[in-house]
Amino acid sequence: MTGTTGTALGAPAERREGRQKVTGVARYAGEYALAGRVHAWPVPATVARGRVTGVDTSAALALPGVLAVLTPGAAAGLAEPEDGTLAVLRSPAVPHRGWCVALAVAETPETARAAARAVRVSYDAQAHDTRLSEGHSDAYEPEEANGQPGRAEYGDPGAVFATAEVRLDVTYRVPPLHNHPMEPHTSTAHWEGDRLTVYTSSQGGTTVRSVLAQLFRLPEERVTVVAEHVGGGFGSKGTPRPDVVLAALAARHTGRPVTLAYPRRYLPTVVGHRAPTVQRLRLGAQRDGRLTALLHEVTTQTSHVQEFVEFAGAVSRVMYATPNLLSSHRVVPLDVPSPSWMRAPGEAPGMYALESAVDELADALGIDPVELRVRNEPRREPVSGKPFSSRHVVECLREGARRFGWAGRDPRHGVRREGPLLIGTGVAAATYPVQVAPSTATAEARPDGSYVVRVNAADIGTGARTVLAQIAADALGVPLDRVRTEVGHSDLPPAPLAGGSSGTASWGWAVHEACARLAAHPEEGPTVRADTTGKADADSPYARHAFGAHFAEVAVDTVTGEIRVRRLLGVFAAGRILNARTARSQFTGAMVMGLGMALTEHSTLDPAFGDFPEADLASYHVPVHADVPDIEADWIDEDDSHLNPMGSKGIGEIGIVGTAAALGNAVHHATGIRFRELPLTPDRILAGLLSEG
Repeated sequence: MTGTTGTALGAPAERREGRQKVTGVARYAGEYALAGRVHAWPVPATVARGRVTGVDTSAALALPGVLAVLTPGAAAGLAEPEDGTLAVLRSPAVPHRGWCVALAVAETPETARAAARAVRVSYDAQAHDTRLSEGHSDAYEPEEANGQPGRAEYGDPGAVFATAEVRLDVTYRVPPLHNHPMEPHTSTAHWEGDRLTVYTSSQGGTTVRSVLAQLFRLPEERVTVVAEHVGGGFGSKGTPRPDVVLAALAARHTGRPVTLAYPRRYLPTVVGHRAPTVQRLRLGAQRDGRLTALLHEVTTQTSHVQEFVEFAGAVSRVMYATPNLLSSHRVVPLDVPSPSWMRAPGEAPGMYALESAVDELADALGIDPVELRVRNEPRREPVSGKPFSSRHVVECLREGARRFGWAGRDPRHGVRREGPLLIGTGVAAATYPVQVAPSTATAEARPDGSYVVRVNAADIGTGARTVLAQIAADALGVPLDRVRTEVGHSDLPPAPLAGGSSGTASWGWAVHEACARLAAHPEEGPTVRADTTGKADADSPYARHAFGAHFAEVAVDTVTGEIRVRRLLGVFAAGRILNARTARSQFTGAMVMGLGMALTEHSTLDPAFGDFPEADLASYHVPVHADVPDIEADWIDEDDSHLNPMGSKGIGEIGIVGTAAALGNAVHHATGIRFRELPLTPDRILAGLLSEG
């Protein structure tokens, strides 16, 4: 099928780098064994706020094989970074626990680790504040979050809610969550004179190159960044992290290639995380279920290093028709590690709260949860007033309900039993915005009839190489096996990062344009370059979003409080699906991540130390094979001409958005108890069951 002209796009082609990965041929950032390479190990701050007053490196430097210990001030000559999280080893200031205050460099990773542990740091510790509260005196309303206004309001939501026939006023809480990719944040840096080469694990090599050039005061052409294979990121590798700056700094200091693989136990404090949110939902409705007012107020936290707002209230601006709306955010700056992107930032926690509240409203009204959502379907995007380029959430709900057997569901709570098990089912809708950025790409025709497509895309395990080849083959009108893709190197045409479910849409647009021009105008020469600036970033008269519906069945053990997920179904409307195999993998992988968000994953910020105790995969519980049930993902064919030449929407994050809410709603259906704080761990469930019993 994939070797036939005109059928490459949409086919379930295998990932081209799959064999390399499973046979160990694919090289990751820490596996470039350059001649003379040495290793670095960071020393994290042990106070939540203060200043370094002294660093005793004598014991560390006395160890055989130790080359150097870099201390505060080592990076003072670098330019001021725009991203405050990269201002490491510039000054003695400590903005949060875990901040790098020294860096040991040695011949082996083991020696570097021993040297780091031998470093003695003294501090002037200062009083710190790490407690998030809704009434915090330092809370403020940001002007914008994720490029959108921090507050959106129309009508008179407060007054209308107060007089609504049916009112719901609830608060949902989501704890800090961490990305924890399999490959930790790793960089190998090497200087040759004034030329810097970095092998790094990143979702965007073009950005890394620009940042390093700015920091080290170099022309960009003297910086090479290689990120051919990336072992996961989920947002935490979307921008450069301290590892790449520290590796380059150590390599310049020692004159040797340096590899820094950040220890997993240090990751929660240095590479970003999903900030906790407290979300108050007030829904006013008529008896027939029509919403009259929707108020979604979010309180979250950021650090003193750099502002980041978990934009959880965004979903309420998209999902439901209401004549009165408030979507607002308040942010508390604390002495905590800087939060950042984590898969579906904003939408994942925001949709959990919104879809749980909608389920509560359905229960209060005695209306089927699917039907309530359908009744409040908007014709246009509520805040902007723009028409949707395509919106098939109702079709996803209807098709999912049919396939899940929703019609046979007994709406009563806690009536379906299997011995000590309570069985329940739940539903939730999902949305994620269509995002796209300008990109460049080249397409080259070879004398042997093959083609090479080049773009500095990042394949973070999603199959970007394969899908881009499919886009090229479709535009060229040639079999897929005649197209080769080159990605993950800064010498290739610049491209935006893999994030916000925008990678394929952004890179693919440039690839399609280059290949289409090459096919239509061969007289342009063997190589054609495309740049989508001015097109991909042009304002659209349409509201562009992907949508979905999630259905879940759970069994709750009344003896242990344990929840076992029996079934998960996701049905999505995400434009044209470019590769059926990799798309299904993306959907199901995100749904598994949503399962972890709902049932197992959480961090607690210790207020005394300003640190996360759950700092490894033994204490931060991600789902394992035994936790993953019968899981199914499918989609509705969507023909949307208002997106990009491929007609595609991003699919990397829509799968996580509604999963936690569907599972929480299923637990409520099973038990009759509404749990409003994640995760739904056995201790929390058992306490609820005992209090009700």
